[in-house]
Formats: sequence, C-alpha cells, structure tokens
Amino acid sequence: MIEFKLPDVGEGMHEGEIIQWLIKEGDAVKQDQPIVEVQTDKVNAELTAPITGVVKNILFSAGDTVEVGTTIFTIQEANEMSLTEAVSGESDNSPEQCGEEKRTDRLPSQWQFEAGRALATPFVRQMARELKVDIQLVKGTGPAGRIIESDLQQFVEADPVFREHLNQGGNETILREPEPKKKAEQPKVAGTEPEERILLKGIRKKIAEHMVKSVSAIPHVTHVEELEMDALKELKDQLKAYSEDKEIKLTFLPFFVKAIVIALKEFQTLNASIDEKTNEIILKHYYHIGIATNTNEGLIVPVIKHADQKTIFQLADEIRQLATEAREGKLRLEQITGSTFTISNVGPIGGMHATPIINYPEAAILALHKMEPRTVVRDMEGVIRLMMNMSLSFDHRLIDGVTAVQFTNRVKELLENPIRLVVEMR
Repeated sequence: MIEFKLPDVGEGMHEGEIIQWLIKEGDAVKQDQPIVEVQTDKVNAELTAPITGVVKNILFSAGDTVEVGTTIFTIQEANEMSLTEAVSGESDNSPEQCGEEKRTDRLPSQWQFEAGRALATPFVRQMARELKVDIQLVKGTGPAGRIIESDLQQFVEADPVFREHLNQGGNETILREPEPKKKAEQPKVAGTEPEERILLKGIRKKIAEHMVKSVSAIPHVTHVEELEMDALKELKDQLKAYSEDKEIKLTFLPFFVKAIVIALKEFQTLNASIDEKTNEIILKHYYHIGIATNTNEGLIVPVIKHADQKTIFQLADEIRQLATEAREGKLRLEQITGSTFTISNVGPIGGMHATPIINYPEAAILALHKMEPRTVVRDMEGVIRLMMNMSLSFDHRLIDGVTAVQFTNRVKELLENPIRLVVEMR
C-alpha cells in the first residue's frame, strides 16, 4: 500500500486546495493517469498516479485545503501483467483469439475503469467545451493517452461536414454548449436584508493571503508622478507600420518595461528583497518584470524573464502571449514566479492614481493610470498635452523617499524623451 502525499508543486507552497477528484475509491488506474486536480498558488495542477494499481482510500473531499506532505489518498500496487492482460485483452483466452467481440464488461470488476472519463488538462477540457466537442470521442496522443490541444484540433478538422451538422443540432448528445450554472436560490428570512455568501477559495483565497502577507510585512509608501506622453505616442505611431509587418501589436507597455529596467540598474534597491531569516538585503542583478493581468479567476502576474535582454518588439510579443495564456489558464508555474519588480497597468480601465500593493517579497510596484489630454503650463502658458499618472509603492525598509522620487524622475525622463530611451537601451 502506497500513501500519496501532497507534493510541493510550487516554489515553497505550504498548502493546496483540492478542486476535483478524477477517480473514485476502488478504481483501477495506470501509472501517470491523472488522479486529482489541485489548486496551488495561482495555477491548477493535475497530480497523477505514482504506480499502476487500485485506489483504496480517498482521505479528503473537493474543496478541502490540505497541507503539503499530508496523505491525500492510498493506492494498492497491482500485478502489472494481470492488469495489462485484463485491460488489453491479450491473455491466452483473449476475445480476439476466441473469435468474440472484446467487451470491457467481461473484465473483473476491480479492473473496470470509469467509462467516459477522458484524460485531459483543465485547459483542454475548457477548449473542448468552447468547440462544442464531446471530449470522450477524441483519441489522445499524449502521455498515457492524454488528450492534448492538437488532438482536439485534428478531431474538429477531420470532418467539417460532420461538425457543421452537429453545430446545427444534428446530435446534441455528442456536441453541445455547456449548460449555464443555476444560481442557488437564497433562503429568505423574515426581517433581514437579502445577501449572498460565497466561499473564499481557489485563486481568490490565494490572492487574499498574499495581499495580507504583503501589507503586514512591508511598510508601504506611495509616490505619484505625472508624465507627458506626446513624444512617446509619436514614436509609437511611427513604429506602427513596422510592427504590423511583424504582426506584433505594439503598445506603450514595452517602452515602460525598458525605461524601468534602465532605472532599476541605477537604483538597485528597487530591484531587491529582504531575506527575513538571515536579515540580509538581496540585490538582484537580473530583471524579471511581472505584469499584473486581470483574469476571470483573479489577478495573475506572469513574468517576463531577463527583460533587459529583449527588444521592444520581443517584449510586446511576449506580453501579448503571456496575457493570452493567463486569461486562458495555460500559464506554467515558471511563468508566474521569480519576478523582481511588478507593473500594474490599470490605465485601460481608468483612474488617476492609486496605492498598489507590493508583490511580496519584491521592494516596489509601479501602477500606470489612464492617459488623457489635460491643460498644463509650459513656458508660462496653458497648453493641452497627453498626460498620464504613475504611482510607485515602495518598501520603506529598503527605499528612502528621496530614492523613490529619483527613480520615478529617471523613468519620467526616459519616457518623455524617447530618443534618449532608445539611445540608452542595451
């Protein structure tokens, strides 16, 4: 009997939430077959069977939060040859040799796998629902017969006439839209106002825990500065045709990343963290920039690794790709860890300024706000300029107010004079 303990599938995670069990007690499973889906720190992970055998005891239910190292199920190792023969029908008395049709209901009950449960990741299952494909009909080519993205695409492209027929309602049992979840009816209590209670769990719970840790451990101070964006907009517009030739959507964000990296190299404490166990300041000479991204599941921070070594167009393409994968739930663990400084671009939503919370254990975070024409004074005359505010929250244990202002002034200088930004890129 083997006890399967919840592993650390993140960087120092302490617990995980069980999202769903993909098997039940008594099921026969093959090695590497997905067993349970677990919510870790901002990503979902499917844990697989360590051996071929029978699941004996499931010790936790969906929705339970479990500490790393805790046994979550037990599995009894099976005789490998017996299982293989039972499943494949290749024993001496196999149905083929007897001239009979192979039937899974002839297998011993303990070796009958749950019918209709295809092996696939949560993202692939979501993709199947969006394509209106019954995933049970798709043949998997991945490890252990797992269905991968290309399998779905090939299934859909194999017979477009059949797919069109299904889309028009030809066979709703094979292809159909997922039914919308019905909102639970709230009990009405005399003398009280109507309210709804939602369990704090999953990504939202992780975000809450992370924010509490950040504000409790880091003394936050926020400095706000304004930028004149006309010159940068003119440069971006000049590069529009070139970016379109490369099929890259160019936004202002890559220019901010470059300006920030240049400033971080000059003001190193903003690219640092504190090791509270050893009481040391860690100055990081690599520049991994986190981009806060809003998704249906909550705030995710994908990371651009070694941003100082990438061009404006490389940054633009990677930002777009990471944002897409974040919204589709496709990000891997290494894509959301290791950031040294974070940017939160709330400008498209609106707002003049804010006090962003630092992405622990980083030392600072910069929020970008909406861009709009404003009346400003230049040479003692009122003129209209395209203006934007930025808010820098910083760890006052590491960074003094003077340093924070000098940092934002440097970013401002580079962005308001983009030719200087281009010259200083390296």
